[in-house]
Amino acid sequence: MSVTPDRGLETDSISTGNLLATCRLVLCFDFGFYRIGVAVGETVTGSVHALCTTSNLRKRVPDWDTIIQLISEWQPDWLVVGVPRHSDGTSSAITKAAIGFSKQLHTRFCLPVSTIDEHLSSWEAKQQFYTQQCSNNHHRRRNVGLDARAAAVILESWLNQIGDSSDNA
Repeated sequence: MSVTPDRGLETDSISTGNLLATCRLVLCFDFGFYRIGVAVGETVTGSVHALCTTSNLRKRVPDWDTIIQLISEWQPDWLVVGVPRHSDGTSSAITKAAIGFSKQLHTRFCLPVSTIDEHLSSWEAKQQFYTQQCSNNHHRRRNVGLDARAAAVILESWLNQIGDSSDNA
């Protein structure tokens, strides 16, 4: 997995080595043709929370009104977009669409955007959800949807990789 933008996406404005010192709040998007999961994370504490799932409006167009509202409300320092790839690392139509979405985020909000391979994030989110349901029968968590949980999984992975790269710097 790469924590730097995919080739051709030049949106990182600071090096990842300085990221944790300058970035406090991160919004992460699990892009899909029909839904986009959203999660928020804090670099200081490493905590991540699934927020919501937005529905893409007509013809696979993101719900920009909701995304604008989320960015206005949370005022993140950085954005992360999960980019799905095949298990062999090759691209697909959704890969290209997710990269396009990340470019649109950067253009619209003038925030640094990183992409990360989100291979199997939805599967992991389902596993975590069912594990939590079994172990917390009497403590129900709010239902934010699997897409938002997948965004949280993606963001946890990104934060871990950023932390690992700063440890090695």
